[in-house]
Amino acid sequence: MNITITFRHMEGTDAVKKHTTEKVAKLQKFLRQAMTAQVTLSVEGLEHVAEVRIQSGSAHFNATERSEDMYASIDMVLDKLERQIGHQKGAKMASKRGGTTAGQFAADAEHASPVSDKASRS
Repeated sequence: MNITITFRHMEGTDAVKKHTTEKVAKLQKFLRQAMTAQVTLSVEGLEHVAEVRIQSGSAHFNATERSEDMYASIDMVLDKLERQIGHQKGAKMASKRGGTTAGQFAADAEHASPVSDKASRS
């Protein structure tokens, strides 16, 4: 696991580095392969921006969040990444278990014939 933290237009404190490193490291438990994370923390006007890019094998995840508090931005961006990883993992598991993709389901629904009212009432 390799985590790189970059600060732009602000001074990096040990507390922010520690908070970010601990939070990003928790995402490793959802990934099968070792991850590489690039975290960019910056200040744009009055907004604190947290941008995180994660690579784990062939999977890539990217999220950005803005708020008035840096810690809140970090927490929100990591919540986004956790959802992204969960959705991707769920989609992979469904396809491995023979589930249909959303595109296949829509195509099948278009080709299905409508059910008549008389047949459904009897």
